[in-house]
Amino acid sequence: MTVHGSQDGPLDRAFSILEFVAGQLKAVTVAEIGKNLDLPLPTAHRLVGNLEARGLVQRAPGTKRYVVGNALVLLAGKTIGSAFRTARRHAVLQSVAAEIGEQCEIGIVRNNVVAYVDSVRATTPQALQFDPGSSAPLYCTSTGKIYMSLLPAKAREKLVRSFHMEQHTDRTITDPVELLTVLEQTRTDGWARTNEEFVKGVVGCAVPILAPDGTLIACLGVSVPAARVSFEELERFRDPLARAAKLLSETILQADSDSPEV
Repeated sequence: MTVHGSQDGPLDRAFSILEFVAGQLKAVTVAEIGKNLDLPLPTAHRLVGNLEARGLVQRAPGTKRYVVGNALVLLAGKTIGSAFRTARRHAVLQSVAAEIGEQCEIGIVRNNVVAYVDSVRATTPQALQFDPGSSAPLYCTSTGKIYMSLLPAKAREKLVRSFHMEQHTDRTITDPVELLTVLEQTRTDGWARTNEEFVKGVVGCAVPILAPDGTLIACLGVSVPAARVSFEELERFRDPLARAAKLLSETILQADSDSPEV
């Protein structure tokens, strides 16, 4: 992705740098940033230095190249969470939860952990409850599997092999090779399932919520007791979740006229 700066103000240039760095699949140098944004090298160095001091960009370990910083990742997560906590989008979540008769939740990935930003219970709680603010590992959740499946192959393998995969249940996948195989299948299928991998007796599935350009924004998922819905029967939730995810995708970038909190 190449971004050309068309604004002259320092804030405009800083945002252009953040957009450029966030859009790359690998770490970039200050020279590459300056060249792509038509910025003089001293200006690029000054702005990148200011952004680095604020944690919005950071150097890739052992290099002079830059990637997005932890502060920017946290801000992005909070922004996405806030965007979903509107009456309109909560109503979509309520509707799909009522349609399938199970708890539905919206999850995002923040600092390589799944964070849940909204949920609706359609029935009396009988299983794992992903309430807003709760979190879970990437490798044994449907949202985490979708996120990892959409990464470039090399980045995906590097991330998987960096995990310390705790054995939460006897079905938790802790072998990197097995997990990579599952993620490749997830990428092909376009949705993910978990089979009692995080909590014994709970199965679940999720579908991606995509931006217009195909970028993953969040995931819409369901968690159910395996005694009521088998792993194989999760297939019946796929279409209702996909329809709701499409509605959420269509509204996420639209201005809201309703109140921001529900």
